Amino acid sequence: MITVENLSKIYHSGGQTIKVLESINLEVPDGEFLTLTGRSGGGKTTLLSLMGGLTRPTAGKVFIDGVELWGLPESELAKVRNQKFGFVFQFASLIPTLKVLDNVMLPISFSGRRPTMEDQVRAQALLETVGISEKARSFPGQLSGGQQRRVAIARALINNPNVLFADEPTGDLDEETERSIMQLFKEINESGTTIVMVTHAMCFAHIGSKALTMREGALIGYEGDGGMACWTK
Repeated sequence: MITVENLSKIYHSGGQTIKVLESINLEVPDGEFLTLTGRSGGGKTTLLSLMGGLTRPTAGKVFIDGVELWGLPESELAKVRNQKFGFVFQFASLIPTLKVLDNVMLPISFSGRRPTMEDQVRAQALLETVGISEKARSFPGQLSGGQQRRVAIARALINNPNVLFADEPTGDLDEETERSIMQLFKEINESGTTIVMVTHAMCFAHIGSKALTMREGALIGYEGDGGMACWTK
């Protein structure tokens, strides 16, 4: 479903050339749950951004269902991001003045149409899926960090995306909430959604179907501590 060919990203700063990614090749089949691990600065978030159409590569290509992502006009690229992709980041980034239900439906407005009653029903169902349906009429400031993250996950799923990109989705949560969110991701994947997730929690690396490590801008086989077991399939 996702094919990455010779993908590179280079930044120029202060007269220096910084190679963040170099000649990355990767395939993510439909329905896979891929985890990317590694130390900070290894290129994980950059790769996720390139694959998700958020950052333009210096060289290389990203294919989504055979269509070259970065060859699309910006308007078409925006449609792909909105309709085929869902994004969950380390911080929930909810709109504080909107109630939870309205935050979940926000991507529908970005697609250029007004949310319908059917959309509201779907949003409420997603809140039920992530376990906080009773918070639909609350404001983000009335929620815990874990609850806000669950709202962000529901928001990412509102347009029924083919792929969910997650960048450190549990980075600032307590251990119990982290396990709960990871279980939710596994259930979302089992329902048919492809997931690409960046995580520093090495013990969650094998929650999915495939784990890779990034080091100095290159993909390598998984290099984890087999003795860590905060997740058991």
